[in-house]
Amino acid sequence: MSEAEAQVRPRAGGDTAPGAGRHDRPDLIAFVDDGATETALREGLAEANGGDIDIRRGGIKAAVAALRSSHTPRVLIVDVTGVEQPLSALHDLSLVSEPDVRVLVIGALDNLDFYREVTRGMGALEYLTKPLTRDRVTRHFGPLLTGAGPVSETALGGRIITVTGVRGGVGATTVAVNLAYHFGVTADRHTLLLDPDLHRGMAAMLLDSPSGPGLRSALEAPERIDELFVERTAQPVSNRLHVLAGEVKMAEQPGYVNGAAQALLAALAKRYNFVVGDVPFAPHPLFRDLLEQSQQRVLVMEPTLACIRDTLRLLALPSPAAKDRRPVIVLNRLGRRGTLTRRKVEDALKAKVDIVIPDLPRSVEAAATIGEAVTASRNGFRKGIVELARLTAFVRLLDGAPGAVEPEKPAPAKRWRLFGKG
Repeated sequence: MSEAEAQVRPRAGGDTAPGAGRHDRPDLIAFVDDGATETALREGLAEANGGDIDIRRGGIKAAVAALRSSHTPRVLIVDVTGVEQPLSALHDLSLVSEPDVRVLVIGALDNLDFYREVTRGMGALEYLTKPLTRDRVTRHFGPLLTGAGPVSETALGGRIITVTGVRGGVGATTVAVNLAYHFGVTADRHTLLLDPDLHRGMAAMLLDSPSGPGLRSALEAPERIDELFVERTAQPVSNRLHVLAGEVKMAEQPGYVNGAAQALLAALAKRYNFVVGDVPFAPHPLFRDLLEQSQQRVLVMEPTLACIRDTLRLLALPSPAAKDRRPVIVLNRLGRRGTLTRRKVEDALKAKVDIVIPDLPRSVEAAATIGEAVTASRNGFRKGIVELARLTAFVRLLDGAPGAVEPEKPAPAKRWRLFGKG
């Protein structure tokens, strides 16, 4: 067992860590400062915690006050946002909490020195910067509650994201194109837009990019796929945005060799930070393999009863690569005449939608006509895509993101480990 695994105490039976047998000790309490963080924690830790989560408002100051007169939980999540001296506040917390408490910290300071001081210098298990997302919480905090090994993070290279319409005509291709455009042009990351639909794919056309025979050749003969193939077949839209698409006659049926999708994605992951696939849900082994290899699936729906039914059916499907990470739900064309409200959609799904994009037919149609992204101009569509990029990428992207904050000077005296790690 690794040192990291040994430090994490499982919540299940058989726990022999200090204090594990006490029945008066809560499993988990979180003290946060805002509603968005509370929502991310509730959704991200719902499965790992196995029940309701005790989340209170007030941040670390409320945590210090509460623990002066109550039992220390096994796991404590504290929010240090807005605190002038967060390291000193964490020291104050250590004075009122039991030494074997496992502390997870949330804050706004995005600085490596501060991260090291909190985790290595003070003994907190993990530190995450705001804004939190459900999936970041699941990936980084979840294993520390369950005792599972750490989840590897590949957000900065080779991240595979698939965008799927729950039914035809809901705008999934437009969402995929604009998400790739945001990664490649706005955020300046090496990005590939993949359109595997050789018969009716529209992604390349929406960016005024040509299609070629390379994709079909790769799917029929995956042994030809190498770095040179990627450089030769992907068509540039900008310096860091490329498109890989093909087009065959409707009467033809291209071959597909099992494993070709895995080989293709493996080659693309070596070249691009992000691969955004416009992958329909259809009974074809290529589409199935791409969805199974996806590290984050995105489902696009409209506010209609038919879309609600199909969304529920797709949510019920297993996701082998992403495991416990459910798809991001995009509610497109909200406000179109004759459709449902957001509240009715969420009530029917029994879940919150993650992204809402308003109905903007003129902007979308105009962009498609001239072959450019809708997000090239500022509008409601752009706002939704920026939020979708944040949820699917796990990185701070360049689109009005707050600048780096100067690191706080560490507390001068308290350099020793304040919290035990179980």
